[in-house]
Amino acid sequence: MSWVSGLIVALVCSRLTVGPSVQDKPPTLRIYGFAQADAIADFKQNKPSAFDITRPSTLPSAPKQFGEDGNFYLTARQSRFGVQGTLPTSNGDVTAVFEFDMFGVGTDAGQTTIRLRHAYGQWKQLGAGQTNSQFMDGDVFPDILYYWSPNGMLLLRNPQVFWQPYAKGKSNLTLAIEKPGAAGDAGTYADHVELSNVALRFPMPDVTGHYRLGGDWGYVQAGGVLRYIGYDDSTPNDPFDLSGHVWGWGVSISSNLKASDHDTLRLQTVFGAGIGNYLNDAPIDVAAKANPGVPTRPVVGEAIPVFTVVAYVDHKWSDTWSTSAGYSSVNESNSDGQAPAAFKAGQYASANLLCRPASNFVAGPEFQWARRENKSDGFSVNDYRVLFSLKYSFDHRLGGS
Repeated sequence: MSWVSGLIVALVCSRLTVGPSVQDKPPTLRIYGFAQADAIADFKQNKPSAFDITRPSTLPSAPKQFGEDGNFYLTARQSRFGVQGTLPTSNGDVTAVFEFDMFGVGTDAGQTTIRLRHAYGQWKQLGAGQTNSQFMDGDVFPDILYYWSPNGMLLLRNPQVFWQPYAKGKSNLTLAIEKPGAAGDAGTYADHVELSNVALRFPMPDVTGHYRLGGDWGYVQAGGVLRYIGYDDSTPNDPFDLSGHVWGWGVSISSNLKASDHDTLRLQTVFGAGIGNYLNDAPIDVAAKANPGVPTRPVVGEAIPVFTVVAYVDHKWSDTWSTSAGYSSVNESNSDGQAPAAFKAGQYASANLLCRPASNFVAGPEFQWARRENKSDGFSVNDYRVLFSLKYSFDHRLGGS
């Protein structure tokens, strides 16, 4: 679908006009980041490769799945480094950002390895590279110590081409095409031979966007995503045809509201189907569903419906002390083909007390609670954690006028 990104570039360029020639200003380079240490006392248990992540989906799905309760961890994986370069020209600034942390994921899950967060550039209305999905609202993230929470918010940094045709004050409209991707779950059909060679396929980019209306009171943002998820049966010479496709879609409503000079409410709700990988903690996009009465196609794919809520308040006690507290949840409507122990619902809550004795130093404790509920086997589990963090930040600019 390279023609799609080419069409966007052509459309954007056709709307831009060359400004008057002016003396270029000196370029600037911003260097920023932080070093952070997190000490974690986990009173229950979690998936070993997710030892420093409080996500309901990584809690055990059966009693003592990960051994006995009680663990202590000390990690620096959240530490981050980034650079932002800006080159002023006679026709607008060209900006590029490159940022990474040490939070290994995928095959490096649980390891202290470099993980790319942002690698993108922007000129006027047009940007490209990897950054926050345009379906996401990063400003919902509260003033908490651990970034992979709360579970119900949208959180995905994705390769994309984005276009911002409108930006005025604190309001904007942004549209994008993004890298497609999903997680499949064959559930109780996982051991069936006729499903062993079914693979997901994405012939189209995900289409995302949002509109934000902002003012001195805060903002309200509405976002959306539409995606095509194909699944192909590549098993030769068998009587089954398990190929097909589903459409994934999602809608998000989010807001920051200034309740007072000392309080900010951070709110979000998301609903849709087949959008699990856009969420902070929803493990499944597509699952198997029984298809009775069709012998050659006994199962089909189903885009899993999901509904989430995030509600947090950030409160400033003084210039030195602050608290963030709130609740979040994820609820999935499981397919009949998922196993009884499949993830169905997760809840998360936290509260902290942070101290900022200096502008570039933050320290404090945070209490976290998470709960997992399975589909239909009656199992549920809670996790309780206390986290204490020390964070040292830096932010310096070179060049410019």
